[in-house]
Amino acid sequence: MKSWRLPKGVLFYAFCDYVTAALAWFVFVIFRRVTIEGRPFSTSIFQDDNFLYSMLVVPGIWLMVYIIFDSYRNIYRMSRLTEFTRTIFSSLSGGLLLFFTILLDDLVNYLGGYHAYYLAFGGLLIIHFSLTVFSRMLLLSIASRRIYSGKFSFNTIIVGQHPKIKAIYSDIINRERQLGYNVIGYLSTVPNNTPHPLAENLPQLGDVADLNELVLNHQVEEVILALEKSEHTKLKNIIETLDRHSHTVLVRAIPEMRRVLLGKVNMPNVRGVGLLVINTHFIPVWLRIIKRVMDVVASLLVLILCSPLYLFVAVRVRLSSEGPIFYKQERIGRYGKPFMIYKFRSMYLDSEKGGPQLSSDTDDRCTPWGRIMRKYRLDEIPQFWNVLKGDMSLVGPRPERQFFIDQIAEKDTRVHKLHKVRPGITSWGQVQYGYASNVEEMIERLQLDLIYIENLTLGLDIKIMIHTVLVIFRGSGK
Repeated sequence: MKSWRLPKGVLFYAFCDYVTAALAWFVFVIFRRVTIEGRPFSTSIFQDDNFLYSMLVVPGIWLMVYIIFDSYRNIYRMSRLTEFTRTIFSSLSGGLLLFFTILLDDLVNYLGGYHAYYLAFGGLLIIHFSLTVFSRMLLLSIASRRIYSGKFSFNTIIVGQHPKIKAIYSDIINRERQLGYNVIGYLSTVPNNTPHPLAENLPQLGDVADLNELVLNHQVEEVILALEKSEHTKLKNIIETLDRHSHTVLVRAIPEMRRVLLGKVNMPNVRGVGLLVINTHFIPVWLRIIKRVMDVVASLLVLILCSPLYLFVAVRVRLSSEGPIFYKQERIGRYGKPFMIYKFRSMYLDSEKGGPQLSSDTDDRCTPWGRIMRKYRLDEIPQFWNVLKGDMSLVGPRPERQFFIDQIAEKDTRVHKLHKVRPGITSWGQVQYGYASNVEEMIERLQLDLIYIENLTLGLDIKIMIHTVLVIFRGSGK
């Protein structure tokens, strides 16, 4: 069962961004006509096809910039200060993109010198930022007020029975200004004959072994860890279980666990009850942004510059055997979210009548042209579209089907850690092992992918891409 679900309020938040971007562009066009071009405003602008076209396209470009900056998540978890800062950088980046792609050539027709350029860029930046930040701060303030008033809360469970948890729970439920906790029960970490401090206040939902199923069935969004120092050996398994749900579940801990958690915690909110926030997003925001920008730019270049190669391969696939040119299949991506992966078809039709199967070097399901494609990784190049969409990255663990993930998990539960990052077209494990032909090889590849995640840097990504290019030119893929 998959843990992914759409973050709360994200569609409405993105819709407001789109509307605000359209309004900002409309105001900027008026500003440009009156201030830079010296023309009076006229309603004839609404009859200008270029203007109407830009009112649709430009807000879409802004949404792409916001997605690159990872702006969309659960609106009730967003920090206004963080989003204010994020809006500054996204507005600057989007403003530069629009200026050099749309405005620069258009302004050449108006003899205002560099003054016109500065005025246009400054006007665009100030208008867009002002309207966007006002809209976002308003939405986030409304969300905060809903939490404080008790109109919105997160399903929360308590794991453990440290004596301090009773005082913390009392503080949570007795506050006039709510903090968003809807504590539905607790999980015991000791034998049932040991009384829990909250036994009179909350129901026991099970023990630690039930944690994963409980998070799924009750749509748990926050977990408060209250383990005693003597229970530190249980912490690793609990964290590994919760890592599978890192996109939807926020993990907190009582202050007394600071020494056990070492460097895994962030400072608590000054207006909260002193709970620590366990840091599960180990990849810095700046690195995620740069990696995503590289993905988008490289994918666009490949899709445009390699279009003749796409056409050639498509024709060969069509001539190789009956069936569609492209093959699509559901895979599991970041945060356990399913998506459709695209490939050039390398096998005959109905090659999996007996159920999911892994391929091998001597797989007779492959067409002759399919074997050549797989040798040079040509069957994978439609996945640059997956990268552009945000389903995948250039470099990352290869995405698998749920059928095989379940088999791997029986032998190594760490497979779920791979879902903390976007899957990739290529990976360290892919370079070393190529296509896995059995579950044992998939587990071997898993070891390298885990090392990659724990040591993710741009330099490592570049090295893996260079090795992938060498595999392609040597034709040593399998």
